[in-house]
Amino acid sequence: METVLQLSDVSAPNTLDEVVSALKKESLKARLESKTWGDWIYIEDYRTVISIESSRGLSSSATVEHGEGEEYGEPVQSIYRAFAKLGWHGIDEDGEFAL
Repeated sequence: METVLQLSDVSAPNTLDEVVSALKKESLKARLESKTWGDWIYIEDYRTVISIESSRGLSSSATVEHGEGEEYGEPVQSIYRAFAKLGWHGIDEDGEFAL
């Protein structure tokens, strides 16, 4: 399962450091890894990962790739809280939703 997270078009993008910091404030042990094919945020002790789109270190879009059995509860709720505090929203097959 995947969930797309986006910042509204009128908001300034966040730095990757701001995103990782927001996740850490939710008690998640998040670490950023930049690969040749994109930037990824891994969360210690979980299989859920975040593929985060960035340009010059700024981001306004990410995809949460839920680990098996981690679709609900933790770490997803903490991820949603972190992104919500940055002003992001979710998008699924029914459209936009508040985090």
